[in-house]
Amino acid sequence: MSETSGSFTAERAQVAKLGAHKIARKTQTKAGSSFMKTSNFIPYLTFFILWEVFSQMNMKLALFNPLFLPPPSLVIVDAWSLAQTGLLFDSLLSSTLRIAAGFVIGCVLAVFMGVLMSKFRQVERWMSPLLNLVGPIPALALLPLIIIWFGIGEFPKVLLIAWTTFLPVLVYTVDGFKTVPSTLIRSAMSLGASERQIFRRVLLPSAIPSFIVGARVSLGLSFSALIVSEMMGAKSGLGYIIVDARNYFKISNMFVAIIFIGLIYSIFSALLKLMENKVLSWRKGGMNEAVEK
Repeated sequence: MSETSGSFTAERAQVAKLGAHKIARKTQTKAGSSFMKTSNFIPYLTFFILWEVFSQMNMKLALFNPLFLPPPSLVIVDAWSLAQTGLLFDSLLSSTLRIAAGFVIGCVLAVFMGVLMSKFRQVERWMSPLLNLVGPIPALALLPLIIIWFGIGEFPKVLLIAWTTFLPVLVYTVDGFKTVPSTLIRSAMSLGASERQIFRRVLLPSAIPSFIVGARVSLGLSFSALIVSEMMGAKSGLGYIIVDARNYFKISNMFVAIIFIGLIYSIFSALLKLMENKVLSWRKGGMNEAVEK
């Protein structure tokens, strides 16, 4: 009897061990799959490998001047040289702070104005013609005027970025408020919701997806404004590195600045995507939800 009981206990222990091993393997596989989905670094790696191969081939075959397209390995060496001088770190910090300040200020002002325009018809009636008048003017055309008015300090650079961010976010935010289904508002009113509750519980959640779309659109435009503003009257920044490299024909330094612009943009875009996933976790739809895998 004791031998039978001991054998049964050993079998149960073996089954439990196998089950735990399977669960651990499934967890590792799921974590690895999730990491691959979130990181998705393979396209970046492929791009730089192809660039390196093509540049090395051009250096041997002399298809065109190799100085015009240095390989990534040479760009890394020059980036290290710039980092040792301290210019690269100062420029990264300056550009990041400028884009963050200008982008946040532009988004906050755009949401505030969007709420006013959607709530008060008189504000929309006055603001719409003015926005249609100044909206199409590119940031590059406004930069000389802003420099004359405010000088070449940090304020005009942040102002230009905020202005470039403001208009797209405002347009999408107003559109988001206007496209809230009227049935939702009527339902909230029939349940006795106050005007403040309707705004917080119905209008604002419905307008957030449009606001995020506007923020994603304006992010690329705000980076253009950042580089343009740093090309004129700046002593640090990635735009300044590009202008300095052009003056001394250091093309590899241009690529250093361009690559870091792309990296910073990717980080900001990932942060926006993270915020979108967190704020809009309730929203379902699309092909992934329609097809079970």
